[in-house]
Amino acid sequence: MECCCESGKTNDLKIEGDIGADPFWCNICYCNLEMERLPISDELAKELSSWIVQYGEWIDWENDTLLPGAIQLEEEFNQAGAALAEKAKQELDGKYKITYSPAKSVEMYN
Repeated sequence: MECCCESGKTNDLKIEGDIGADPFWCNICYCNLEMERLPISDELAKELSSWIVQYGEWIDWENDTLLPGAIQLEEEFNQAGAALAEKAKQELDGKYKITYSPAKSVEMYN
């Protein structure tokens, strides 16, 4: 997979939520990677796309505070992300190393 590393390629990927970004990142240079360039199923791509738009639903962005129930919402987001990372590991078996980086917004606000 092409990335911003000195070599220009990586097989060490992480799945992480962020606003306005695809869920795949180089785990070395932290370059955001285009999901469409990975050999994953359409079903997994749709699940990841649905998951990623939920990032930050526990944050009141206008007031820079957590919403009521933020801990639970972030935990549910992280559980879903971990499950999707496992699916990605299965589909990309042997081609890429996949890790999951959970959201830690609640920690940042406490």
